Amino acid sequence: MQSRASVTSTDCALASCAGSRQTEAMQQLRLYERVSGKLEEAMRVGALRPGDRLPSVRGLSERERVSVSTVLQAYLQLEARGLIEARPQSGHYVRRQRPLPPEPPPTRPAPGATPVTISALVAKVVESARDPDLVPLGCNQPDPELFPWGRLGRIAAGIARDGGGFTYELPPGARSLRRQLARRSVEWGCALSPDDFVVTCGAMEAVQLSLLAVARQGDAVAIESPAYFGSLQLIEALGLKAVEIPSSPRDGMDLDALERVLKTRRIAAVLVVTNFSNPLGCLMPDANKERLVAMLAAREVPLIEDDLYGDLYFGPSRPRAAKCFDQRGLVLHCGSFSKTLAPGWRIGWVAAGRFRERVSLLKFAQTIATASLQQLAMAEFLAGGHYERHLRSLRKSVAATMRSLGDCVAAHFPAGTRATRPEGGGVMWVELPAGISALRLHDRALEAGIAIAPGPIFSARQGYESCIRLSSGVVWSPRIEAAVATLGRIASELPDRRMPAGRRATTGS
Repeated sequence: MQSRASVTSTDCALASCAGSRQTEAMQQLRLYERVSGKLEEAMRVGALRPGDRLPSVRGLSERERVSVSTVLQAYLQLEARGLIEARPQSGHYVRRQRPLPPEPPPTRPAPGATPVTISALVAKVVESARDPDLVPLGCNQPDPELFPWGRLGRIAAGIARDGGGFTYELPPGARSLRRQLARRSVEWGCALSPDDFVVTCGAMEAVQLSLLAVARQGDAVAIESPAYFGSLQLIEALGLKAVEIPSSPRDGMDLDALERVLKTRRIAAVLVVTNFSNPLGCLMPDANKERLVAMLAAREVPLIEDDLYGDLYFGPSRPRAAKCFDQRGLVLHCGSFSKTLAPGWRIGWVAAGRFRERVSLLKFAQTIATASLQQLAMAEFLAGGHYERHLRSLRKSVAATMRSLGDCVAAHFPAGTRATRPEGGGVMWVELPAGISALRLHDRALEAGIAIAPGPIFSARQGYESCIRLSSGVVWSPRIEAAVATLGRIASELPDRRMPAGRRATTGS
């Protein structure tokens, strides 16, 4: 059945073309940034005002002597940043701006290693959000109507009719899928081979297997703060300790703080979401990724890179993975299609470097194999070029909702609210004025038919008591807008219960 998802290029060709593609991409990057920079300056000085129509794509292409695709990339970047908007059959226009809330400051979690104790709270929050009638502002998953269920279903049905997908695809997984992952790795800035990958049941199993491969019970794992509650639950379940590292809503993990920790105690591994982290939505710059990999390699500390959101970028190009700077095989790159294509299929992967054999053995011991039919269908979907077309539509929808969500928070949340401005992913981190309890807001929101994710579930010590995470995966509608407005009204009505020193909104303690 692998022939259905065969590819025309060889694995060697993938590696040989990676360098030239990256060079071309860098040249294109400079061109579109030059074009977008000129337009942004025109908006700044008032030459282009809100509501003004921008030059046509072809007209600007001729004027700036660049390709049409370069202009489209420039417009896409400006649109993702909320500076312009595309109107069907009309063109691009300067967007009317509502002042956005200021961004939260860098976080300040308490130092030291600590056992994680959040599972009971997470279970309570998740259970309370199961009602399908709730407005799902807390669920970090794109709206089901944004997924290509029909095409995926037809591909899977065809494979099943031909007798495929009924036997085990033992670790490392279906080669047809691993070939497609190797092709996609070029977009990450890497040149991986099919043999570098182990297919997993989603990114969560990829991270779990990685932790099992590099850490033992009682070890300390450095993790950004705030951090995805699922990662914290894994650390808790495996008997590990978390060392929470301060993070910036723009650049992610504070590498100076991490380096200080590495100098003072043994760290078994560092776990970080490098691209559009959950819940901050921050994007680690390439220079920071390179420094992080080098810093850990010098100490022989493995890096578990959760790159689940890398494909959900709002700008013109995908951010690079930290894995592309790995020279020692110490980066375990984890990802999945759960946030972009088919959450219920649970198809993920880990490119585990020097730990690949250990991860493959652990995979077999834990779950034997990942579902075969879904692997084969996913491989065929990717080979047919359907994924990239789907991603373009998905990114546009999520970016539009993110802009509308920011506008609505600015309009309806209480004075003093801060919010992140992600350039990808699917979540926004909102810091409410000190004294407003996120857990009380969560309970009141449920009564109003709205589900949110309260800040304490994103901290090993249940901190971030005045923060919430909102999802932009929903399709924006009057119902969603009304729910965000209601949420802001409830937050404004909650009593101001000032937290004691050391437990402010930006702390994880």
